[in-house]
Amino acid sequence: MRKLICTIVFCLFAFIGKAQSSALFKEATDFYNQGEYTKAIENYEEILKKGEHSAELYFNLGNCHYKLNAIGPSIYNYEKALLLKPNDKEILNNLGYAQNMRLDAIEEMPKTDIGAFYNGVVNFLSFDQWSYLAVSLIILFVVAYLAYFFLRMASQKRIAFITSIFSLILGVLCVLLAYLQFQEFKNDNPAIIFTSEVKISSEPNNNSEVVFTLHEGTKVNVLEKLNNWNKIRLADGQTGWLLNENIRLLKDF
Repeated sequence: MRKLICTIVFCLFAFIGKAQSSALFKEATDFYNQGEYTKAIENYEEILKKGEHSAELYFNLGNCHYKLNAIGPSIYNYEKALLLKPNDKEILNNLGYAQNMRLDAIEEMPKTDIGAFYNGVVNFLSFDQWSYLAVSLIILFVVAYLAYFFLRMASQKRIAFITSIFSLILGVLCVLLAYLQFQEFKNDNPAIIFTSEVKISSEPNNNSEVVFTLHEGTKVNVLEKLNNWNKIRLADGQTGWLLNENIRLLKDF
């Protein structure tokens, strides 16, 4: 009985929390439409404090910061939206506008045709989506395999057998792609520069040589951490060290 009461109370609080978040989201959208971007940001961030994350929420936050010419926060929120909703055209479009405001022009290292093809295939779906597709194909394999034994006509049995084999092969391939995509996701630790200008050092200390300078909004990949220092790599292959306070990680959901 006590468990039932606890479950009911939990569901009630969850429902109330969801209703409050929906009201905050609607109010924030109204603030945005009225040009009161700072108030809209306050509402959206209040929703984040409740532990709710969505591509739409981060996208709207990015739009608000973009309207206020805040380069770092706008790019940061667009990138987070893109993590939750990969390849979304609207997010990519707005992210492109925000990136044009950056001072740093980082060119990616050129990829071979094979490397570009590999990345295109592996990153076509997220590892979750590859996993869901794999499960669907395995279910199709089981159904087709059972149909092979229960069908009587030779032509139908042949179609069921071929379908089961192809489903199995594609299912295993999707599992492999999900694994490869997950490994890439795990090894990738992106962050956005939040300081207007930061000097990148060759070593993790204040007395080391400055190798280059970065500006707000530039995307980096964190390779390792040492105390308050982060070793970063740019898309063009350059590496260096900077302090924690200069960046915000994108995968800190």
